[in-house]
Amino acid sequence: MASLAQTDAPDILALGEAMVEFNQAQPGEPRWLQGFGGDTSNFCIAAARQGAAVGFVSAVGRDRFGELLLDLWRSERVDTSCVRVDESAPTGVYFVSHGPTGHQFDYLRAGSAASRYAPHDLPLDTLTAAKVVHLSGISLAISVSACDAAFAALDHARTRGVRVSFDTNLRLKLWPLARARAVMLEAIRQCDICLPSWDDVTALTGLAQRDEIVDFLLTQGPHIVALKLGRDGAYVATRDERRVVPAFEVNAVDATGAGDCFGGAFVARLVAGDDPFAAARYANAAAALSTQGYGAVAPIPFRATVERLLAA
Repeated sequence: MASLAQTDAPDILALGEAMVEFNQAQPGEPRWLQGFGGDTSNFCIAAARQGAAVGFVSAVGRDRFGELLLDLWRSERVDTSCVRVDESAPTGVYFVSHGPTGHQFDYLRAGSAASRYAPHDLPLDTLTAAKVVHLSGISLAISVSACDAAFAALDHARTRGVRVSFDTNLRLKLWPLARARAVMLEAIRQCDICLPSWDDVTALTGLAQRDEIVDFLLTQGPHIVALKLGRDGAYVATRDERRVVPAFEVNAVDATGAGDCFGGAFVARLVAGDDPFAAARYANAAAALSTQGYGAVAPIPFRATVERLLAA
């Protein structure tokens, strides 16, 4: 199959880090199942599986793990022309182990190729040609240079009329709350589409009422807020209207990456012309289906499967 880079220019570009995952097969056993992780990478794959033209802006090392990620994106029709191969830095990896207190995540990402990404690496012409540029709190948190690159991409997009989508994805292992709050609220002020989760946004704002949160976010800058509520669906708001868009009931086994799937599907449908409420209904269906399998990538549904659930 030809890669997207050989067929269509991307309408949606996401910037961030992807990593190779090693998930412990059984507690206490030295066997690991290899997979993939990274919120913006999951977002790209979700959008691509809904039919959107998508590209990823990142860096990987010239190593086997980088090759695996490039192969993954090409197989998913995600444009890799803006993924830089770093000759002197590794691809990030992480391990998921299991014990009496649940999942434990151990990351080997310090000094990774993606964490060394800098403003001068940005593909400015490709950013200009996109319809939406997407980034997340993790895109901002992995290093100072990556944060600078994310804000440079955000500024470049906004000054050229390209919409910006931002998913909070707060990870306090990466930075302290005070710094995260300052940096992420500035990103929210400069985005058009805000995709927060409940736990993230209550920590960032100190607010605990749904309408207070949405009122606050809309006054900061976004034109669309889709507050992810997990099993309760999403609370979607514009300057003119707001409503709860209910979730879909499925037999869920693993919610890993469901929020990323929601974001990718939501932005894909906005680009396709849906209004925010129709886009959220579609994204709720996609996210629900993604919880019926294990891992972040494999269970992400394709458009035909989502449409069958919507029709049912």
